Amino acid sequence: MTLALTRDELAAALGRAGAGDRSAFKTVYEATSAKLLGVCLRILGDRQLAEDVLQDTYLTVWRKAGDFDPARASPITWLATIARNRSIDRLRSAGARMVAAPVEVLESRADEGPLASDAVEADQEAARLQVCLNELEDRTRNAIRTAFFDGMTYEQLAEREGTPLGTMKSWIRRGLLRLRSCLER
Repeated sequence: MTLALTRDELAAALGRAGAGDRSAFKTVYEATSAKLLGVCLRILGDRQLAEDVLQDTYLTVWRKAGDFDPARASPITWLATIARNRSIDRLRSAGARMVAAPVEVLESRADEGPLASDAVEADQEAARLQVCLNELEDRTRNAIRTAFFDGMTYEQLAEREGTPLGTMKSWIRRGLLRLRSCLER
């Protein structure tokens, strides 16, 4: 069951979880596990592996929830970043042994889509993000989209673009700083 929480409610629950509140952690899990499993599945392509990484993700969340700062990122962005990074780490450690499962395997999965109110809020946030992304130069915008929406590593991006790894990291870091500044306006 997916629990619907507002951004502020989720941030508060993360804060309480950071103080060791198990009930608040359960609330965070119920509200976000379906979305984070989707992040892991998209990157890993294997449900069992994605579920394992999801467990690692929530172990990290339990240990680091006290570090969450709602002034720096939305709760779901913070959580999705942890899930993304854990998934990429698992891909790196698995190397060539990874075999992606066909998309058809997911056809029998129940729809865990958001409530209408969550969809409206997400659409508004997505529209704001799109406006801010469009303010970035093309190469930075494309690098950020590919890294965060397609799960490509910085190393893969640097190789694809024929640029040094440090340069790619700088493009993305500066772009994310400009995005944050734009989104805070």
